[in-house]
Amino acid sequence: LIENLRRMLAIRNFEIRAESAYQQGKVGGFFHAYIGQEAIQTAVLQAMGPENWFATSYRCHALALLLGATPNELMAELYGRSTGNAKGRGGSMHFYTERLLGGFGIVGGQVPIATGAAFTIKYLKKPKEVAVCFLGDGAVAQGAFHEALNMAALWDLPCIYVIENNLWGMGTAIDRAISVDRLAAEKAPGYGMKGYTFNGMDFFNCYAGFQHVYNEVCETNRPVLIEAVTERFRGHSISDPGLYRSKEVLKVCMQRDPITQLQQILIDEGMIDLETVKQMDKQERERV
Repeated sequence: LIENLRRMLAIRNFEIRAESAYQQGKVGGFFHAYIGQEAIQTAVLQAMGPENWFATSYRCHALALLLGATPNELMAELYGRSTGNAKGRGGSMHFYTERLLGGFGIVGGQVPIATGAAFTIKYLKKPKEVAVCFLGDGAVAQGAFHEALNMAALWDLPCIYVIENNLWGMGTAIDRAISVDRLAAEKAPGYGMKGYTFNGMDFFNCYAGFQHVYNEVCETNRPVLIEAVTERFRGHSISDPGLYRSKEVLKVCMQRDPITQLQQILIDEGMIDLETVKQMDKQERERV
């Protein structure tokens, strides 16, 4: 649990420092921060381990860090250096690791890629291996989402699709963009697969849920659709001032900070003290 708190602090510090570099004009291109959503992918890695295949959207910094990319190589990529994660040619939206098939700039572009990885796992008969696809709520309206899930269900592919529903598709509220309220629970039956809803701000709820789903998919070789309800603390991208959300609403949202919640539980249970947390935070900030 302490190591997972450290991972979440590493993600938060990376995003804050990278944002600062962007605002100073040292980093260009697009930039989408994962601040506020850290519990989801951290829980996935704890529940399923890194020996699976992963694909994600352009909000890809956290997953790359969790899968072993160093702050050095990722910062170098943001700065456009040849020593960067993608030799300085990918930028913020396109990080990779041995098991991360990429961050994708096209909305929903990663969904067929992850489905293909699941096909490979089945074709090569790899036990205890799954493909995990992260996508935003906005991608649910894309045709690629429908086609990929239909194919995965038809062919019994071991793919876990995780909709990180941060309630906003760019600046559009989810209820104005998607025709159902519960993205997994109401969409999944249409593909003949199971759907689950998790609290994306709660590490423990995510961990328990992802562990259950991982075991289920390994046993059944059937795809599963998950909605993790969360909220980002920044605009859609660094160029988005987020004027569609009042300061008061954002302040209430930030009281559910997944890092603060996890750290408080660990303190209350006597696993760690506040001074140690501050030291961990300082260490991760300095590393970044």
